[in-house]
Amino acid sequence: MPLLYVTDLTYPARGRRYCDEDIFLTGRLRGHFPLALCHPRDAETLMGGFDAVVVRNSGPVLHYQEAYDAFRTAALAGGVRVYNPLTGRGDMAGKQYLPDLTAAGYPVIPTVDDPAHLHLLPRVPQYAVKPKRGADSVGLAFTADPSAAEPGRTLIQPRIDFAYEVSFYFVDDAFQYALYAPDPARRWELEPYHPTPADLAFARTFIEWNTLTHGIQRVDACRTPSGDLLLVELEDLNPYLSLDLVPAEVQDAFVTALARSLDSFLS
Repeated sequence: MPLLYVTDLTYPARGRRYCDEDIFLTGRLRGHFPLALCHPRDAETLMGGFDAVVVRNSGPVLHYQEAYDAFRTAALAGGVRVYNPLTGRGDMAGKQYLPDLTAAGYPVIPTVDDPAHLHLLPRVPQYAVKPKRGADSVGLAFTADPSAAEPGRTLIQPRIDFAYEVSFYFVDDAFQYALYAPDPARRWELEPYHPTPADLAFARTFIEWNTLTHGIQRVDACRTPSGDLLLVELEDLNPYLSLDLVPAEVQDAFVTALARSLDSFLS
């Protein structure tokens, strides 16, 4: 079953090389499926000739929003199989999930999308303000007074000190590996992380909430000074995997899990 693998090999990600990861993954997946690569702007035009579309390191959607919206609309209308499935409730659907999860009492960085709701957040010297449809820190700003933020279109969070950020990587509902950034100022200088059972239970809370039966997901969290984990983002559209930073046996296990997931998805 031929796959259309969507990637932007030229995207200039800070501290990461998207192209290397997708060259590695497509090289390995060719042992399981025939596939072709295309840029995200070409996905709508080309997808009809393939059994499924695999969206990988395609960069922030806001850089090609019109093309992505057209692709998504056409795929849903035509019953095209897209991996990850387009039913994701995390970053795939924007970042409305952050204020929603805050209101529902989940362990997330407290988030509101209206300055009128600032009283629901902890009082802090500075707040983070970012576009609700943003990604990769595009449009992120810090301010002592977020009252001018546009209601419904921006997210407001307290700027909190944290010990480190940690990411948990899943294929379907199966945990694969974890990486963390020991220095909060160097987000993409990652090292292997050995999660505790409590850490994994935290991450699985959001995998279960998202209800995707197939797909690659990355749960990004921060460790607070009190030792708690708080969700930063739930990446379910095109999460970068930092596969070059894990041992060969972990890479092999990830590729095996991905191929098995894709085979199940296609059948």
